[in-house]
Amino acid sequence: MPGGRGPGLGRGTSREGGGGGLGVPAGSDSGAAMIEVVAELSRGPVFLAGEALECVVTVTNPLPPTATSASSEALAWASAQIHCQFHASESRVALPPPDSSQPDVQPESQTVFLPHRGERGQCILSTPPKILFCDLRLDPGESKSYSYSEVLPIEGPPSFRGQSVKYVYKLTIGCQRVNSPITLLRVPLRVLVLTGLQDVRFPQEEAVAPSSPFLEEDECGKKDSWLAELAGERLMAATSCRSLHLYNISDGRGKVGTFGIFKSVYRLGEDVVGTLNLGEGTVACLQFSVSLQTEERVQPEYQRRRGAGGAPSVSHVTHARHQESCLHTTRTSFSLPIPLSSTPGFCTAVVSLKWRLHFEFVTSREPGLVLLPPMEQPEPVTWTGPEQVPVDTFSWDLPIKVLPTSPTLASYAAPGPSTSTITI
Repeated sequence: MPGGRGPGLGRGTSREGGGGGLGVPAGSDSGAAMIEVVAELSRGPVFLAGEALECVVTVTNPLPPTATSASSEALAWASAQIHCQFHASESRVALPPPDSSQPDVQPESQTVFLPHRGERGQCILSTPPKILFCDLRLDPGESKSYSYSEVLPIEGPPSFRGQSVKYVYKLTIGCQRVNSPITLLRVPLRVLVLTGLQDVRFPQEEAVAPSSPFLEEDECGKKDSWLAELAGERLMAATSCRSLHLYNISDGRGKVGTFGIFKSVYRLGEDVVGTLNLGEGTVACLQFSVSLQTEERVQPEYQRRRGAGGAPSVSHVTHARHQESCLHTTRTSFSLPIPLSSTPGFCTAVVSLKWRLHFEFVTSREPGLVLLPPMEQPEPVTWTGPEQVPVDTFSWDLPIKVLPTSPTLASYAAPGPSTSTITI
């Protein structure tokens, strides 16, 4: 039987009639036949921390109904649990040694429900396991479905696959046939975290509102829907404010131009739009590029020293880039999309992730550079530009803030059915 803290019991519905009772059949040959287990996330694989995850687990005996009654199959139990696995790069992160005083209980056991068995890294967050059913018997062609619901913890990190650390969420369903090892079915999840909801309190008017004895109340469901609604309102309020911000760009010899941006807080899926005015510059700009990047930085107390063979503690990833030659350009603009599959900015005890716009400018060292052919000539001539122009390069970083978006919208980044199947 699976271990756990106060397991709950799922709800089951039979899809096929006849012979769907509970119990373990005598004389069943569990080694030759098989049972199919399907887990389906109806709303998609992306969730916001604080939301309730809904999953339907369907167990089927795929044999045709014309088979003999001896082909009935039995499962001793099935249990489900959400957990987050943490993995750190040994060349970048120096983690403290594990606590040997609290060893894992039977980590390689095949008869104890450990959702993270065989996974890399360490389990840093898990929900209490919930039992879906016990002693389930399925006749040939019979199918039964069970619903699993669990609230994703708010205090956990977001899903992230970086160069230094990885945070991976999974829903693990453990099933055991009679006299057989446990089989694990893992359903990958993506969790988005909106910081600031940890300190939110449930509205007092909800607690003091009169209740009806004729209606079934679900306070947990109320709170979950209220948190999701509050998160959507905060995202909309934080990213809808527009105000033009202007920045003067200059090098050591003078002004290159002026950069304008209408906001500094964005959601996943939005476009970062900016304008560049080079007409007022005193230094000729030959070329510029702007990159939408994330900066992954290991916290100082976990940084591995470079002298010990460690990799850099800061890494950058470019998600979108715009490059333009602009010698005779007075005004230009760019638009960089923020991928729905990327991770919003966050900070944990081990690593932080920030977003920025990284600019690179190529300017001429010659003051008043003009690379145009003369407009008036007494007779036709062939004009060629200079073969070499002395240039300087410099860069500039502008921090921006990227927040999560609607989980339904983020699910479009991973199209396809949100189902996982295993045969035991």
